[in-house]
Amino acid sequence: MKSKRFNALQDWLQPHLGIEVPQLVAITNDASFRRYFRVTMADSAYIVMDAPPDKENCRPFIDIAQRLQASGLNAPRIVASDLEQGFLLLTDFGSQLYLAALNDEKQVESLYGDALAALVIMQAHTDTDGLPLYDHALLHREMDLFTNWLVDKHLNLSLSSADQNSLEQCFELLSSEALSQPQVFVHRDYHSRNLMVIPQHNPGILDFQDAVKGPVTYDLVSLLRDCYIAWPHKRVNGWIKHYYKQAQQAGILEGVDETEFLRWFDWMGIQRHLKASGIFARLYHRDGKAGYLKDIPRTLHYIVELGRHYPEMAFLQALVSERVLPACQ
Repeated sequence: MKSKRFNALQDWLQPHLGIEVPQLVAITNDASFRRYFRVTMADSAYIVMDAPPDKENCRPFIDIAQRLQASGLNAPRIVASDLEQGFLLLTDFGSQLYLAALNDEKQVESLYGDALAALVIMQAHTDTDGLPLYDHALLHREMDLFTNWLVDKHLNLSLSSADQNSLEQCFELLSSEALSQPQVFVHRDYHSRNLMVIPQHNPGILDFQDAVKGPVTYDLVSLLRDCYIAWPHKRVNGWIKHYYKQAQQAGILEGVDETEFLRWFDWMGIQRHLKASGIFARLYHRDGKAGYLKDIPRTLHYIVELGRHYPEMAFLQALVSERVLPACQ
């Protein structure tokens, strides 16, 4: 049975598409309250976003889409919008996600080459004026997701006062390292489930509405230490070096030593994977989305592996490897 909101969405689309009763086909939901539909006409297709205004704000999506397009990147074009109802009509990038395409070994290098080139353009040319800052408070709120939702809520693990203090010291080191980096446009979810494979001007970039101004390594970590697919270290290191060279040429990493850059990348990865593991637990407990639980072990393994190389992260590495991961499995 169709809901009032679905009927309202169809009514809103009629004059924009010139169809009396637009036939909407649901697309898999993302990790938010937004829903997406595809509507196909004789010679074209569009994506319809349904973002309930009491839960989602469409304005940042429109703003960031326009910023990305202005810098020469491929973000969906806004065909029509109704901010009061929370409806957007967007151009369609098709249905070929990077994640699925990465099963084809022949495509992997070209797809990552495109994504890395787009990332350099994004960081070098996308306007950051007025964007929220990836500041100390936001970095810590994200890491607290690991403690509150994964360790406490999901696993019911008790941390002593000494443990909590040691964990907070790790968080403080990670945030200080992030804030010491060049600050650029940050997509915040630049990975294989938010990039589309398209025949021209690849990739199509999605899910950018939470963009901020923040650490230069954040989106690179999202892409190369992806929570949904893992690659051998040697291959990832090759992509990192490729990006580093391009970013230096673009002036993004001017004067930044490669050793320092690799440390930034590793520590940013620890911060992001703390956040992501907490979000996956929250999606299950708060939003009833159990599908993300399977991605927690992969995400935590990144922390275990990296923590071995940095004595400052010894407590965090031990906590995850000896208590958190075994409890998850």
